[in-house]
Amino acid sequence: MNQKKILLIDDELDILEILSYNLEKEGYDISTATNGNEGIEKAKQIVPDLILLDVMMPEKDGIETCQELRKIKELHKTLIVFLSARSEEFSQLAGFQAGANDYIVKLIKPKILISKVNALLQLTSQVSDNAKLIEIGDLIIDKDNFRVSKAGQQFLLPKKEFDLLYLLASNTEKVFKREEILEKVWGNDVIVGERTIDVHIRRLREKLGINTIQTLKGIGYKLIVL
Repeated sequence: MNQKKILLIDDELDILEILSYNLEKEGYDISTATNGNEGIEKAKQIVPDLILLDVMMPEKDGIETCQELRKIKELHKTLIVFLSARSEEFSQLAGFQAGANDYIVKLIKPKILISKVNALLQLTSQVSDNAKLIEIGDLIIDKDNFRVSKAGQQFLLPKKEFDLLYLLASNTEKVFKREEILEKVWGNDVIVGERTIDVHIRRLREKLGINTIQTLKGIGYKLIVL
């Protein structure tokens, strides 16, 4: 099994030292950077599986760094998680809007952080962009046979509902923005109403369970693994 690579970007050296020590004990290959510009260059070089990124940094803050990282084609599968002392709602929303997969407040205990990192990387290793069969908990999506089952119950979904569910399941740690959903499910050449996604999400929730899909107000939707 290939060793997972994690890039830590933070201007606080003690934070880098503590995180590096704990993550290396878990068997991860750790690289560090002390500012956004250095972090972007290192990310291009090593193509990490996960980037833990601070928000408040000199030269280039974490939000801008995240936005630039998301423009790099080679990093489209890389998880980006903010690890910041800022816990305000607007800071977390800004992080998700910049393209982050998650936002963790620095007060979190090291053991819990390690568990979260392990879970994030384990989930993403189970699903690839070209996967024909996705299994997440008791949810199974068979793309070849156009079948969906949850807890043993079979569901026959209309094509757009199936495509929407498959997209959300392709990366359970990603918040899919409405614009991206419209582009990938309906296509740029199709004009649909503002409520189209909401209607399809509601129907999927009715069939698969109300807690299956999470709405992040003003951002988009995310599949929840229960």
